[in-house]
Amino acid sequence: MATTAAYDEIADWYEHEFLGATDTGHADPLGLGDLITELLGEGTGTCLEIGCGTGVHAARVRELGRTPVGVDLSAGMLSHARARLPVARADAERLPFRDGSLPAVLAVMVHTDMPGYPAVLREVARVLSPGGVFVHIGVHPCFCGGFADRSDPERVVVRPGYLDGHWTTDSWTDQGLRDKVGATHRPLPELLHAFLDAGLTPERFAESGGATPLVLATRARSASGTAPGTGTGPGRR
Repeated sequence: MATTAAYDEIADWYEHEFLGATDTGHADPLGLGDLITELLGEGTGTCLEIGCGTGVHAARVRELGRTPVGVDLSAGMLSHARARLPVARADAERLPFRDGSLPAVLAVMVHTDMPGYPAVLREVARVLSPGGVFVHIGVHPCFCGGFADRSDPERVVVRPGYLDGHWTTDSWTDQGLRDKVGATHRPLPELLHAFLDAGLTPERFAESGGATPLVLATRARSASGTAPGTGTGPGRR
């Protein structure tokens, strides 16, 4: 199993300082919870969150009637998540679930942490039940990355480099994550093609996070066969 020493080292900072720094009277400044509600929707059965981190989205998933479980590579992050949902330390490229066993899978702000995200999407397609829903919520590939200077939110400067898929620790701020753990950038067409290549069919899109959006979200489904909003019950390892 691969290690994620960077996130292990910053897990306490992430839980107590980074998440706290985003809570300035609005607990969810990027609207991630609203996107989960809009795109995941109400349902039953297990909802697997890949790259669950400290598990902060579990409460919203429960509000929708679903049962959250999480996987992450970082033992440090999972040490905080265990109080919020059942978790397992696992590689998202090798999910410990049977084929077709999950009605829903969620990924929130993690695809840039996963250099093998196309392989992750293939695993998502494998474990989803027929007609199962996958919700991807991630940093916006067009306006976030080492090529984007967001120091002035009213005048975001997109420099050359957007078309170059790469990993970098370049960041316009030293108060965030990317200067600490890096990020993998994929241009929008490459990201969307990865969904199609995995056998996932996008059906809804959304953006959030300001006039120049920070977040791009997608709801996709596996091959049809189950009515939307229904599932086959909890996945089994």
